[in-house]
Formats: sequence, structure tokens, C-alpha cells
Amino acid sequence: MSNSFADVNRYFERAASILGLSEAVKKQLETPHREIRVECNIRMDDGTIGTFTGFRVQHDNARGPFKGGLRFHPEVEIDEVRALASLMTWKTAVVGIPYGGAKGGITVDPATLSRGELERLTRKFTAGIHELIGDTVDIPAPDVNTNAQVMAWIMDEYSKFHGFRPGVVTGKPVDLFGSVGREEATGRGVMIATEEHLKSQGKTLADATYIIQGFGNVGNNAARLIAGAGGKILGIGDHTGSYYDPAGLDISGALAWQATHRSLAGWKAPSVQREALVLQRGDVLIPAALGGVITPVVAREVQCSLIVEGANGPTTPDADEILHRRGITVIPDIYANAGGVTVSYFEWVQNIQQFAWDEARVRRELETIMRPAYAKLAEVAQAHSVDMRTAAFIVAIDRVARATELRGA
Repeated sequence: MSNSFADVNRYFERAASILGLSEAVKKQLETPHREIRVECNIRMDDGTIGTFTGFRVQHDNARGPFKGGLRFHPEVEIDEVRALASLMTWKTAVVGIPYGGAKGGITVDPATLSRGELERLTRKFTAGIHELIGDTVDIPAPDVNTNAQVMAWIMDEYSKFHGFRPGVVTGKPVDLFGSVGREEATGRGVMIATEEHLKSQGKTLADATYIIQGFGNVGNNAARLIAGAGGKILGIGDHTGSYYDPAGLDISGALAWQATHRSLAGWKAPSVQREALVLQRGDVLIPAALGGVITPVVAREVQCSLIVEGANGPTTPDADEILHRRGITVIPDIYANAGGVTVSYFEWVQNIQQFAWDEARVRRELETIMRPAYAKLAEVAQAHSVDMRTAAFIVAIDRVARATELRGA
């Protein structure tokens, strides 16, 4: 799960040099605004005390409140959280929503905790950061191994200190001031990003074949929507099993199996080794699991001509350069998976207005943000003769730099 701050800053430096930013401005934009570390001690079910470390990095708020996910994973550490917070700053700027960037996490394997232990840990972390989050300050959201229930606990714990403020987190259950359409939002954004690029090549979703690595919330929704539009999905996989069939897979069958068994393990389809899935032949590869899966070794052997990054940081910088040299187009994470934070923005707007939208409006509004954002990236990529990732960073950094300058010292 490699997402180092140094990796992100390599992309930043490349774009910043094209923009001609001064060293002072670059330093200002690179440096996180605030880093929070919280020791979370909770009573475990067996009566012992469990100690866990939580982090929240607030990177930049020149364009609006800090915004970013909260992940529970045993490999969470400060450098990764810094990197992901930085990526959130650029992601919100790329699609033009009024947020900055933040990220958080707790170093824990939630699979080893009971539901009660997980709730106590979530509440303890929230109590430790409640003075530094809020609907006008910093708005967490779900990320790896967190979900709507975790957001509900955060909202409830926060309300004990600050009263009724449902906008403190997004990705909440619909029954507790969440938004319809949020669950599928990142996957739908990936589908829109893919569709926009194919359209620029004179193609439709139905004209391509797909391999989707990762079958959690992002991967399975992208698979469902792409298959529904006529796309042929040749490969899918999660941490329990990977499958590939050049004749195409039955995605509705895979979704039904996953809904019943909670994973793809044991699904009846031609299987491949987990590491081999991303190397199979197809038109579009969608990495939609954890970061760092496309290494230089993988980049040399990938057989797809288009990669759409559903996950955060799935491609290492060295691998990115190899893909570029090979003529493989990469639609970067800070645009491709921005559907989630965009619909989080819609949820926040609904919470502030205390007025709920229907699903048709959520989907329509997502299109009005994602599709013009792709057009802007394509325009910048052509104007500067750069790849799409560099174009995305140019767009984002320029917007944040201008907001920072306008705010003054």
C-alpha cells in the first residue's frame, strides 16, 4: 500500500515547474497545514486495554474546508496519510468543488475487532479530534475499511460536543442525513471518466473490454455500470479470488455471489493468480483496490492501452513513466475517482440546507461536474503536450495557488 508523500510531490514538482511557481509558493502548497496524532485507548471485550494510534493530516484549506477520508488499516502511518491528504487537495481542485484536502486513519485491522470495539475506537478517535473538525473546518468521509456506520458513530459522538451538525462527516447512512447515490458515486465517476476518454477516441463504453482489479465499493459499482452500458468485462478480482475469461464474465452473477458470500471467493468462473489479473489482455484496466499495485515490473507487462485509476495512488511514479513511454494512457486518480468526494460535497450541501435531493438529481449534478472536468484536463494536456496526470496536477495546483495568492499573507 505505497502512497508516500515523496511520490506525490514528484508529480507536484513536475506540474509546478511547468506553471513556473516560485520556490516560496511551492513550499507553501506542499507543506501540510496541520498534523494531528491521537492515542486511542479503549476497553476491549476481554477486559484488557487496547491502544491504537490515529492520525489526521489537514493539508490545505485555501479553497474551502479540509475534506478527506478516514481509513482503518494495519499499515496506516503518517507518511501515507500526508500523501493522501495532499492528493485530496488536488482532487477537490481538479473537479472544482469548494474544499481543501485532508486525510485520516487509525492503525488497526478492523477485522480483528468486534462491532462494539470498533464503535468504541471510532468514538475515542472522534473525541480526540472533535475540536479540529466540523462542517466549516474539516469534513471526514469513508475510506478503506470504513463505511456509513462508522460515519454515523462519528456524527453522533461529535454531536455530544457541538449539537446537531450532520455535515461534520459525509458518507452517512441515508436514514441518518446521508445522500442517495453516495454509495455508487466513486464507481459512477470512474465510469464517467472512462466514457469521456473513449468518447474522445470516437468510441463508447460498449466498444471496449475491461479488467477491474478490486471488487469493493468502487470496483463492483464500476463493473455494474460499465456492464450495464454494454462494456464487456473480462477480468475481476478481490483479495480472495481473481477471475478472467476472454469471452467475458457474468457480472450480475458475480455481484449476486458477492452479496451472498461477502467476497468473490469460490465464485464459479475461470480463475487466475491474484498478481496476474492486471497483466491480462484487455482494452481498459481499472485498478480499484489499494495503492502501489502498478509497479515498474507490472508497468512493463501490462497489456491494456488505457488505465483508469479507481484507487488512490495505484501507480508508482517510476511505473507511471514506463507506462507513458509505452504509450499507455493513464486517467489519474485525482480525477478518475473524484466522483466520491463530489457526491460527498452534494451530501454536505444537503445537510447545510436541510433539504434532500433525489437520486436523479445527484446523478445529473455529478455529470455536470465530472464531464467538463475531463474536457479541461484534455485541453491542458494538449496545450502543454503533457500526459493526463501532469495536466490534472497543473489544473489543480494553478487553482489552489491562485486561491492562496488572493487570500494574501
